[in-house]
Amino acid sequence: MTAQDLKVATQIAQEAGEILMRHWRDRGRLTITSKRAGDFVSEADIEAERHIAARLSTLCPEDGWLGEETGAAQVAPRRWIVDPLDGTTNFLHGIPHWCVSVALEDAGRLTVGVVHDPVKDETFSARIDAPAMVNDTAIAPERIKDLRDALFGTGIPFGTMPHIDDHAADIARLMPHCAGVRRMGSAALDLAYVAAGRLDGFWERRLQHWDIAAGLVILRQAGLRVEGWTPQDRPEDSGTVMTAPPAIFEPFAQLLRDV
Repeated sequence: MTAQDLKVATQIAQEAGEILMRHWRDRGRLTITSKRAGDFVSEADIEAERHIAARLSTLCPEDGWLGEETGAAQVAPRRWIVDPLDGTTNFLHGIPHWCVSVALEDAGRLTVGVVHDPVKDETFSARIDAPAMVNDTAIAPERIKDLRDALFGTGIPFGTMPHIDDHAADIARLMPHCAGVRRMGSAALDLAYVAAGRLDGFWERRLQHWDIAAGLVILRQAGLRVEGWTPQDRPEDSGTVMTAPPAIFEPFAQLLRDV
């Protein structure tokens, strides 16, 4: 069923993208609330998640659910993990770097991932035992082989989050050895960019499951190396992710881990 599951995930992510684009064009009228300092939710997020949940309840009624805005529902061997709008702050400020993220977890293993960017009409997708794709094209970029030429993405904590100093120290250690670091504001889309070769690596601590689940599938099927803060750490368990092509992963990881 994995191929059909990918078709379902792609379809509902794109449908949610259409909803978000309607709000994007008229975002000045959105009702916005704050979860905490620097962390916003709008009626666009909520409408998109409700649509995805309703479609999945019809198409896959036996499956479980984990959504950013509505939490967990229905314990089941298979579970859909959804971020209806990753990059809400970008969205609200008119910055075109945000996405819909939909993943499927089956018996604890991530099997399907879709990251849909409605503004650029790009859908990054993957399922186990098949290549990662951008729209209808298999991802096969040339992978960088020298850390000095590598461009990395990351996330920087905001508001009152407690680990800002950790990230500042990470950047200070890495910057002298690479071509640069970007903080673009959507972890799910950043991971898809690494898979596609637009970024050469990414790291961030303490992300939520819905931020990274789809991206992890796409990265792995694109041949990227993916670990947590230690080689034994699974990002889907800890929320901390570190990824890069195999040729530069060790020196990249060593710089960050050697604290």
